[in-house]
This record gives sequence, structure tokens and C-alpha cells, in this order.
Amino acid sequence: MHHQIPDMNAVVPSHDLLLVTLDTLRFDVAKELAEAGRIPNLAAVLPGGRWEQRHSPGSFTYAAHQAILAGFLPTPASPDGPHPRLFAARFAGSETTEPRTWVFDAPDLPTALAANGYRTVCIGGVGFFNRQGPLGSVLPGLFQEAHWEPEFGVPSPTSFEAQVARAEQVCAEQPPEQPLFLFLNVSALHQPNWFHLPGATREHGDSRASHAAALEYVDRHIGRLFAAMSRQRPCFAIVCSDHGTAYGEDGYTGHRLGHEVVWTVPYAHFTLPAAQEPTTR
Repeated sequence: MHHQIPDMNAVVPSHDLLLVTLDTLRFDVAKELAEAGRIPNLAAVLPGGRWEQRHSPGSFTYAAHQAILAGFLPTPASPDGPHPRLFAARFAGSETTEPRTWVFDAPDLPTALAANGYRTVCIGGVGFFNRQGPLGSVLPGLFQEAHWEPEFGVPSPTSFEAQVARAEQVCAEQPPEQPLFLFLNVSALHQPNWFHLPGATREHGDSRASHAAALEYVDRHIGRLFAAMSRQRPCFAIVCSDHGTAYGEDGYTGHRLGHEVVWTVPYAHFTLPAAQEPTTR
């Protein structure tokens, strides 16, 4: 199957842009939950109610996001490439750039969008976005604005609610005439996630079941994010994982390793129509 992409030259700059990375989410868990009706808010926006199976460009957060934020989104898992890309930096000989690709002259997507009039905002999650040292400042430093609080981080059982509240604030402050590119790195799936599973204890530790419970938690609140991002104009949204993680498969635990459960990730892109009712302030 040839993977069709929308004409991104029409999407930019007419749409707000939302990129959500569900940090560490495995494809198999995401697929199971969508099919079982356990993530209704995500399933409602996924094309056909299903995640697309893709391969991550990196096996851990930093590597994957360096690629994703340069336009190298997870690649369709089928071998019938080349797969056209939504966004691409201009370079000679690129086989995944085609007329519908939005081509930019910058080293990364946030810089390129800012040069095209977008307000670019990062709402961080895991440590690579916490700006608490030089390494944790690299990825957020690509954006005009970057937000991170301890409440957004991996140990917080209410991390995603706190991130969504900040996103709502960002959207409420957005000048109506200016498009917004919002990037949100969701930390809730990343270990520790045991506290999302009712009845689990720290001694139990994390499991595939608590990973699934964390995705259900995210699903309960993601509708607010979609509503905030489609308030002013239509929003082109990309929701994907940056990499998966192992829970004992073939003896492996964690990520930054070359196992199928780490490389295989869920992906979707879709358009959220603009809110019908004009908002009053």
C-alpha cells in the first residue's frame, strides 16, 4: 500500500499543529487497548479507530526526538517504501520528499515553523525536557517557549493532567491571528507507572498491565488537549510513541536496546476541525 499524506503545504500555515509523543508507549499495548474499547477518546480520532504500526527512528527518548523534531517521524512498518514524509529539511537526494511534503530550510521543525510565523511551545515530560542541565536543555531549546515542572515528570501520578492544564493556558493566551505549534511529551507511560494500576504497589513494580493503565489514564484527559488545540482554527495533530519498552521479553527490560517491542510504535495523524462555536473571553 502506498502511504498517502495530506498536502502539508496547504496545512502549513493554515492549521495549528500538535505533536504529542506518548513516551515509551508500546505498539502492542496501544493496539490491544484501542481494540478493546479501553481508550475511547483516542480511538475516536484515530483514522479508522486504529493505530498505524510504525518503526521508531531511535530506541530511547533523546535519539528518537532528535530525529522526530527534524521531521523524521516514525516510519511505516511495511517494507514497501520509500514512505513520503510530512515534513523534511531540504537536502539533495532525499527519497522521502515529494510535492506534498512541507520542505524547510532549517535544521529542525520548531525553528522552521517559527520562521514561518508559528509560536512554538514545548511542554516537557521526561528528564530530557526538564532544562535542569545542559543535556535536558537541548530539545526544549529548539522552541521559543519551553515549560517543565516537577508535576509534569515521571514520578508524578497526575503528570498528564498537569501538562494538559498548562497546554490549555498556552492555548488561551494564543493571539488569534498567529498559528501555534505545540509539542507535548507525555511522561505518564514511562517507568515508574505502577501507581496507575489500581491495587499495585511499589513492591510489585511496573508491568505491561500498569503500562496499559497509564495509557487509560492519558486517554481520560486527552480530550481536553484536543479541544484546546482546535479552539481557534483546525489543528493537524500527530500522536505517536517515541519508542517502546520491554517488560521481560526475551530477558530484556527497559529500552535503549534493539528489541521488537522497543522499535515498534503506534502512530496516527489526523485533523481536528475548528470548534464550531466562537469562544468568548
